[in-house]
Amino acid sequence: MCIVCYDHIMVVIIDLVNRQFVAHRIRNKQIPHAINELPMHPEKTTVWCGLWAGGIIGPFFFKDDRGRNVTVNGERYRAMIHDFFLPQLAELNLVNMWFQQDGATCHTARETMNMLKDEFGEQLISRNGPVSWPPRSCDLTPLDYFLWGYVKSLVYVDKPNTIEALQDNITRVIRRIQPEMLEQ
Repeated sequence: MCIVCYDHIMVVIIDLVNRQFVAHRIRNKQIPHAINELPMHPEKTTVWCGLWAGGIIGPFFFKDDRGRNVTVNGERYRAMIHDFFLPQLAELNLVNMWFQQDGATCHTARETMNMLKDEFGEQLISRNGPVSWPPRSCDLTPLDYFLWGYVKSLVYVDKPNTIEALQDNITRVIRRIQPEMLEQ
């Protein structure tokens, strides 16, 4: 039996988040009315991974049709499952596999659950699934209690200053994780 645990996380490019749009006046006699506009939120990326004892599926970065980073909603989640995750599973030829996900709204939307039930049948662990995900149990997957903390501890070492550099770091760190590390 194989259980593939899934989760996603949002990673920011800097640690500071401004609570509101900020405009600073530049103290310069030559440009007394100049304003330096700073965005309300830092640049960020949302990354998804699936994890099983034999390795990691992903990373997958959520982007819109123009290639811009976006957050996860039900439609984007279903597209990722259909276009990325299921082909990866077929390539790995995993049999008798269970699928486990937490109870986030985009994961448990009616259309999403119907798609997952069609694909995994009774071997689905999820809120509103055949095997129920326990309420208030956000850290039951190894992604939450191991992978995301491990990845975050390494991706900022070289202080990436672009989303592309951050995504490259995330990809590099995840690809270097050996199956032996996941079995612990």
